[in-house]
Amino acid sequence: MSVLSAPAPAASTVPAPSPAATASAAVAQARSAEVEAEIARDPGRFRVLTGDRPTGALHLGHLLATLDNRVRLQDAGVEVVLVVADYQVITDRDDAGDLPAVVREVVLDYLAAGVDPARSTVFTHSAVPALNQLLLPFLSLVSVAELERNPTVKAEAADAERRQGRGMSGLLFTYPVHQAADILFCHGNLVPVGLDQLPHLETTRIVARRFNQRYAAASPYFPEPEALLTPSLTVLGNDGAKMSKSRGNALELRASEDDTVRFFRRARTDSERHIAYDPDGRPEVANLLRIGAHFAGTTPQELADQVGDAGAGRLKSVVTEAVVEGLRPLRERRRALASDGPAVVRDVLARGNVRANEVADRTLADVRELMGTVYA
Repeated sequence: MSVLSAPAPAASTVPAPSPAATASAAVAQARSAEVEAEIARDPGRFRVLTGDRPTGALHLGHLLATLDNRVRLQDAGVEVVLVVADYQVITDRDDAGDLPAVVREVVLDYLAAGVDPARSTVFTHSAVPALNQLLLPFLSLVSVAELERNPTVKAEAADAERRQGRGMSGLLFTYPVHQAADILFCHGNLVPVGLDQLPHLETTRIVARRFNQRYAAASPYFPEPEALLTPSLTVLGNDGAKMSKSRGNALELRASEDDTVRFFRRARTDSERHIAYDPDGRPEVANLLRIGAHFAGTTPQELADQVGDAGAGRLKSVVTEAVVEGLRPLRERRRALASDGPAVVRDVLARGNVRANEVADRTLADVRELMGTVYA
């Protein structure tokens, strides 16, 4: 979600892409480029659904991989619908933690990053009953075997034996269909995803197609949403692994400048003094160059040339300065919003939940009518 930020599968369980998957990705990339051109011509015909599981405050990886793109689409005139997927927090954990506090932090991050609640809808899963009720008819449109083939479901099933006393929950097993309900309740027709999330979107397309075939053949009701491929920017934490809230290796957007300095000071590099942009051979250095270049408004290669033989210490200094300055406006907005207390978040979610309920209620009423389950 991103379609939604799904539970992350264990790295050892993720298979290498097949030739068919590679070909499918090439087709998706070509179509995504066409969609970008269509957005430039007529942004109003698109409605985007995306969102996050509120498992912690958002971090630098979220900003670079998803948040900036959501704001870009919003500012281009695309209707953006953002779900704070509180129900999805319990897909893979027994304790959801302090959800109200975490939801508040996520919404503050959205607003500070530039999400405008006057133009984009921000709502929570649990506040929209009609959306979640769509899960029941949608589950009838997919088979157990199809769910088992979903990459996240497959990875979680394989990983379940390694967990201590915790198997895969039924909610996680049906995660791809719940995600379809998230997208289709508002008739979302465009979803920003990475290549690894295409199978999730395909489940949504299958649900829409089968519903239309079964109940609305004469006049298809649900769109088959298209993928808008986002740049494949994997941001590494300061331990060299993918930045993740659960790993404790992330730089939160709300972090202080001193925290930012300490974060990059501990970032992994390598023993070579000359700084060069080599994503395959020197991933940690390349990661720092990508981050620094993003905030400095240059390219990783140009930033590498700027640092040259000055070494990793100089690279970290340059990147830290770029990030601190680049995040300064966002952090100032966030502090100002947070100073108003919970009221600003309550207001945003109250308006967003009303809007989402209006849309979901209409959709569920239409679905009941099409299925012949209206008896009044």
